[in-house]
Amino acid sequence: MPDTFDLTVIGTGPGGYVCAIRAAQLGMNVAVIEKRATHGGTCLNVGCIPSKALLHATELFAEAGHGFAGMGITIPAPKIDIPKLMAYKQDAIDGNTKGIEFLFKKNKITAFHGSARILDAGKVEVRPDEGKPELIETRNIVIATGSDVAPLKGIEIDEKDVVSSTGAIALDKVPGHLVVVGAGVIGLELGSVWARLGARVTVIEFLDRILPGMDSEVAKQFQRLLQRQGFTFKLSSKVTGIDKTKKGLSVSVEPAKGGDASTVEADKVLVAIGRAPYIQGLGCAEAGVECDDKGRIEVHADFQTSVAGIYAIGDVIHGPMLAHKAEDEGIAVAEIIAGEAGHVNYDVIPGVVYTSPEIAAVGKTEDEVKAAGIEYKVGKFPFMAIGRAKANRTTDGFVKIIADARSDKVLGVHIMGAQAGELIHEAAVLMEFSGSAEDLARTCHAHPTLSEAVKEAAMAVAGRAIHM
Repeated sequence: MPDTFDLTVIGTGPGGYVCAIRAAQLGMNVAVIEKRATHGGTCLNVGCIPSKALLHATELFAEAGHGFAGMGITIPAPKIDIPKLMAYKQDAIDGNTKGIEFLFKKNKITAFHGSARILDAGKVEVRPDEGKPELIETRNIVIATGSDVAPLKGIEIDEKDVVSSTGAIALDKVPGHLVVVGAGVIGLELGSVWARLGARVTVIEFLDRILPGMDSEVAKQFQRLLQRQGFTFKLSSKVTGIDKTKKGLSVSVEPAKGGDASTVEADKVLVAIGRAPYIQGLGCAEAGVECDDKGRIEVHADFQTSVAGIYAIGDVIHGPMLAHKAEDEGIAVAEIIAGEAGHVNYDVIPGVVYTSPEIAAVGKTEDEVKAAGIEYKVGKFPFMAIGRAKANRTTDGFVKIIADARSDKVLGVHIMGAQAGELIHEAAVLMEFSGSAEDLARTCHAHPTLSEAVKEAAMAVAGRAIHM
């Protein structure tokens, strides 16, 4: 073990572990500090990976129960075994977290387990669960501690009856009625998991729409699809209290703008109103690291904080709280520390909602383009008109492309439909090279594929879609 590390990364979520590996590739002596027993942060342990495992399994369950017969496949009605479902989820977690452990060993990265506290630039104390604290001396520090569940004022999350996303992926039985507080990505994804298994799901949202930040046209159509799947929505509403009763939970709901309260009876309540930067116990204030009024660490263009040699990336700084955004920042900051030109293009960061159908977006929404006063054109194409979608019975949704009216440069792409999370990346690559709708329209797409809808939407920008 070197006496002094070139870089110490606090947190081994997607941003932290990727940063550490890239720094090691660039020849640095690297240490990481992780308070969990396993690496991977929220994403791999209780977030992205386990939730996607549950989404995948329950989507197959729903397909077997409702879709197979129409394709001539006759099977008994499927049954869900919750303990086996949770074991399957754990296998996905274990495979990924052990993979990071292997990569650390491969890249000769020294791992410390315990809570980190920055004593000063170049000095970090690690407090393990057992044993004495250790002092790490390091030339550079990267804070990559991620985020935690945003609390709902006056509501206690016990992870049994009132749960966060962490508790919602570990329920021991299907709730009769699940109330979801918050109509964002996490709430709709986990609501979908339990709805497919038979739960009645009610979503309560403070705003007058679902999926804030996403294209409003997409959000409206997606809400209709979720309602067809059994979701109930109470928009422009706020939860003011949750009481335990003999039958379960009684949720007090009021109009967002004020008014008479009503109650909703529930078996479980999922609080999913967002996430907040996690910097508790790090000693940021004592070390001189400045934060904004939302608790995010303030950084310069090179990700350096107000203290020279201390950097921050991922959910603890400004920007979308997305694992892949953190990964790109991790690579960029490692390269910057090494004297290279690390860079993140924040205009081309895809976002995906892993429901059924999926929603994916990259770039600006139509609402944003309109608000900016940009002259634009829109091309839309429905999956209903795509041969492969008809054959697969995945015709819900559409592709929407927004292009500059003068230059034809693609400003944003929004997809609602099967495999949207995969389809979005040809748009991301196109936009990374400042491509036009015409570039995309004249690129040959294989037939029959779902991606033909992307090409047709690009052709529709100029009013020349073929199959519509």
